[in-house]
Amino acid sequence: MFRLKLHWQIAIALLMALLAGLATGPDSRLLGVSVLATFGFLGSLFLNALKMLIVPLIVTSIIAGISGTRGAEGLGRLGGKTIAYYLTTSTLAILVGLAMVNLVQPGVLGGLPAAGQLGLSAETGSVLEKVAGRGSGDLVEIFLRMFPPNIVAAAAQGEMLGLIVFSLLFGYFLTRLPDDLAGTQRRFWEGAAQAMLMMTELVMRFAPIGVFGLVAKVVATSGLDSIRSLAGFFFTVLAALAIHMFVVLPMLVRFLAKASPVRHFRAMTPAMLTAFSTASSSATLPLTMECIEKRAGVSERVSAFVLPLGATVNMDGTALYECVAVLFIAQAYGVDLSFVQQLTVVILALLTSIGVAGIPAASLVAITLILNYVGLPAEAIGLILATDRVLDMCRTSVNVFSDSCGAVVIARSEGERPLADEAAAEG
Repeated sequence: MFRLKLHWQIAIALLMALLAGLATGPDSRLLGVSVLATFGFLGSLFLNALKMLIVPLIVTSIIAGISGTRGAEGLGRLGGKTIAYYLTTSTLAILVGLAMVNLVQPGVLGGLPAAGQLGLSAETGSVLEKVAGRGSGDLVEIFLRMFPPNIVAAAAQGEMLGLIVFSLLFGYFLTRLPDDLAGTQRRFWEGAAQAMLMMTELVMRFAPIGVFGLVAKVVATSGLDSIRSLAGFFFTVLAALAIHMFVVLPMLVRFLAKASPVRHFRAMTPAMLTAFSTASSSATLPLTMECIEKRAGVSERVSAFVLPLGATVNMDGTALYECVAVLFIAQAYGVDLSFVQQLTVVILALLTSIGVAGIPAASLVAITLILNYVGLPAEAIGLILATDRVLDMCRTSVNVFSDSCGAVVIARSEGERPLADEAAAEG
């Protein structure tokens, strides 16, 4: 029997969600039941199922993957390549955003600063409460989160960085055990990792329904009015994200991994569509790992190291967004930033995209830190709130795609041949 591939099912669900969201509103009811509550239930159920998989998937995959490396040398080489890739792509993303915002100048309307014409969002107060008390010291928190005092509590609270470090250390020291002790444990963790991937496949059968609920709720709540009021900023960010995703990253896949970007897009489509609907790199991680291993042909050893770390600290789309948002706000307030100041914004965007990734309202916290440096009031965040949710969905897709490109590039450098078999990408 003919059956649509998963990415087509999700794409159709996205289209139906858009239509359903536009046809309804926050107060719409069907047979006495709130339509918005129904959308929320479908989306939350799917999102909870994905989040349920994150901790066991990260632990089993990393330990199984690292225990198969060749000790400290193999692990150190893999780590060095991964960090170098993440720093490079994040910097390239920020530079693309910097070029676009200076070229388009969305903060200037009719030759005048746009702040007075746009006004501030009514939600500014609640956002300021979220970021109150945050400062540059939050960047130091990334090192503290690497070594949580209670690993079980860290897992329960979603502190992924500490969980990753613990799993890396556990997997490494498995390679130092005698064979009679290590063999049984390796088989256990490999079996557990395979079981988690099978559970992921089960959850993903319901992805179109979950995606429909998540996106329909967003559209029904906000509609398209928010985009109209900030069209210049919205499309500047969108264009910069598109350039990074469809030009910069594919070039890395082509020239560094010597693989087909088209095949890679095809392999990662389900993960990117899910990232768009959930707006969460961590929630998408189970599907990202499944796509990169089963559809792109990257080994578990590489994917188990590169992808969980990337979902935690590699935020190309977020770094780009921070840069564009700060310069847009500066333009809107009539502040002319010098080259040195813009270069400093680039550096701060790079550092904060990593350092505050695990903090609630992460991108808004980072933007607040950079605004303080520029000398603009924190209330200026209100200028961009109206479009933040939709752009969050877009930049999360870029974050996930960058992680997947990193896995392919690093796998190639380790002697593998990802995306060599077109059938794998079709999968």
